[in-house]
Amino acid sequence: MPRVSIILPVYNGEPYLAEAIKSILGQTFCDFELIIINDGSKDGSAACVAQFSDSRLKYFEQANAGLAATLNRGISLAAGEYIARQDQDDISHPERLAAQVAFLNEHQDYCMVGTWAEIFSEMESGMRFHRHPTDNLELKLHLHFRNPFVHSSMMLRASAVRGIGGYSTDKTRQPPEDYELWSRMAKAGKLANIPRVLVRYRELSSSMSRVSVAPFTAMLHKIASENMALSLEGCPEARAGLDLVSLLLRYPQPLHMRSSNAELRQAMRCLVSRLCVDAPGEEPSLMAKADAFLKPYLLENAFISRLPAPIRSHPLFLKLKGPLRRLYKALRP
Repeated sequence: MPRVSIILPVYNGEPYLAEAIKSILGQTFCDFELIIINDGSKDGSAACVAQFSDSRLKYFEQANAGLAATLNRGISLAAGEYIARQDQDDISHPERLAAQVAFLNEHQDYCMVGTWAEIFSEMESGMRFHRHPTDNLELKLHLHFRNPFVHSSMMLRASAVRGIGGYSTDKTRQPPEDYELWSRMAKAGKLANIPRVLVRYRELSSSMSRVSVAPFTAMLHKIASENMALSLEGCPEARAGLDLVSLLLRYPQPLHMRSSNAELRQAMRCLVSRLCVDAPGEEPSLMAKADAFLKPYLLENAFISRLPAPIRSHPLFLKLKGPLRRLYKALRP
């Protein structure tokens, strides 16, 4: 029985697949199985996998079923105590699995752990990174607004992900499949990111979040709003909490805030208090992080709210909001 099962779904992944497979087979931690599921590819992905001869590699083919269903099949096939993800176009550093297995072995109350990632792009040069929060409570705070994990860096306890039913295959709740799952995993245990760059994340112009920005953001907003509504249930600031989600995601547009900045701050305080109900000593630290996180959005909201309504909703202003936002952030004290 392998300790770790790595699930690698493939759909027309030929250009980068070999590099992704090599990065797993070259891990310093060797007690794993690599489950590759070809989800109806029409390119040379099958031939690419056939080049590898390693007893740890298990290959399956199926008619195209989509990412969530493919990942759930991988979970059903997995024999390991831990389930790791690997994308067909990303690269894992050799020490990745060893670091994550060591973390989960040592922290039995954690149900999943990711890592930081280097972003490399076919569209631009220069190094960028995903350096998301690493602390459990801060990660649970961020899950109310965004996805603070790199999907292809994740390792999950198999018992936990099976216990919540795996990935949702409901088409009205995807994409993002991963954010929806993490939102439920957060109720199963503690969460972490290892503060080391252990994955190289390839940013492609054809990724779902780039080619379908509006539907992707709409679903992100839907799930984030559900998270907020659940956390602030019965709280007087519940409505302001939903406005807070809209402000931080800048969706929907044009954005008309019903809540004042004071109400938005109070909603954040209520959220932090509820997250820290079992760890009251952590509340001041988490509140300080939340204030720093929220400050630029409140400054922007105060600036935009002073503009006349016809200007705020004018199509030209909406197109210019991105450049104006960057300029405003650069000029503010």
